[in-house]
Amino acid sequence: MIEVMEGGFFTTVQDSGRFGYRHAGVPVGGAMDAWAYRLANALVGNHGDEAVLEATMSGPTIRFHAETVIAICGGEFSCALNGQPLVLWKPAAVKPGDVLEIGACRVGWRAYMAVAGGIDVSPVMGSRSTYVPAQLGGVSGRPLRRGDVLKIGPAALIFPSKPLRWGLSRLASRYIGGKTKTVRAVPGPEYDEFTPDSRTQLFAAFYEVTPQSDRIGCRLAGPALVRAREKEMVSDTVVFGTVQVPSSGQPIVLMADSQTTGGYPRIAQVAAVDLPLLAQARPGDRIQFRPIALEEAVQLYIEQQQRLDRWIAAIRRQWEGER
Repeated sequence: MIEVMEGGFFTTVQDSGRFGYRHAGVPVGGAMDAWAYRLANALVGNHGDEAVLEATMSGPTIRFHAETVIAICGGEFSCALNGQPLVLWKPAAVKPGDVLEIGACRVGWRAYMAVAGGIDVSPVMGSRSTYVPAQLGGVSGRPLRRGDVLKIGPAALIFPSKPLRWGLSRLASRYIGGKTKTVRAVPGPEYDEFTPDSRTQLFAAFYEVTPQSDRIGCRLAGPALVRAREKEMVSDTVVFGTVQVPSSGQPIVLMADSQTTGGYPRIAQVAAVDLPLLAQARPGDRIQFRPIALEEAVQLYIEQQQRLDRWIAAIRRQWEGER
C-alpha cells in the first residue's frame, strides 16, 4: 500500500484515459503528458496502461508499506527518498517505511510517479483516471489528500543487479523547453471567420499562460483575436488541443479534461506532437503558435510515437536482461 502523508497542490490518479464515452459527454481525460506517463510506466516494468500519480506544481509526500519499484518522469521536480535526492527518469527501489517527497517543480509543470503494478483503484467506465468535474475515477473522483491509502497492483518485482543505462536523464529539458514554447497548430474550422489581422496575430504574437489554466483549459493572455462579424454558433466537437476564442478574444487551448462540445469559434488545433509540451507549460510561460500543414502534423506525430516506442522497447529489453 501507499499512504498519502501530504497530497500536494493537485495530485490525481491518471492512466491513458477513458475511451468510448464522448457521445455521453465524458471526455477521454487521462494523463496530460502522455510522453512522460508512458516512459514512467516502462521504467518500472509495467505494460503501459497502469495508473500513475500525476502531480501538478508541487507533489505529494507518501509512505510506502510494500517493497516496490518507482520512477518519476515529466517536469523537473525536487524529489527526495528518505531525505536523499532522488534522480528522475530512472527506476528506484523502495522498501516498507520509505518516504518519498515530491517537492516543488523547477522546470515544467507536471510529474508522473509510476509504481510497479500500477495504482490499483477501481475502474470507472473502463478507466482509473480521475475526472474531477464529474467526480469520476481515482480516489472518489478528487485530488489526493492526507490520509488516503492507495493499493498497488500485482507485479513481478525485478530489482536491477547492476546500474542500467536508461539514457533519459536529459530528456526533460529537451522536450519541455524554456519559458517560451513554440507550439505547432493547424487552422481550425472557424479560422477564416476571424479578421485578417487576427489570423496574422495568432501566429505572430506571444501569448502568456495564465494562473487560471488547469486540466480543462490552458488559458492564454495576449493580443485579442476578433471575428470579422459576430454570429451565433451551434455547439460543435472539440478535443484535446482545440484552440477556442470566447468573446474576450483571449484564446483557450482545451486540455485533457475539457468538455466534448463547445460553442466558441475554433481558430486552430494544436498538433498532437506538441500536446506534451503544452501540458508542461506553467503560468508565466509564453506560447507562440506556428502554422503547420495537417499532413506534416500527422507525419510528425507518427514519427514521435515511433521514437517513443523504440525507447520503451529498449527499456523493456534491459528489464528482460535482468529477468
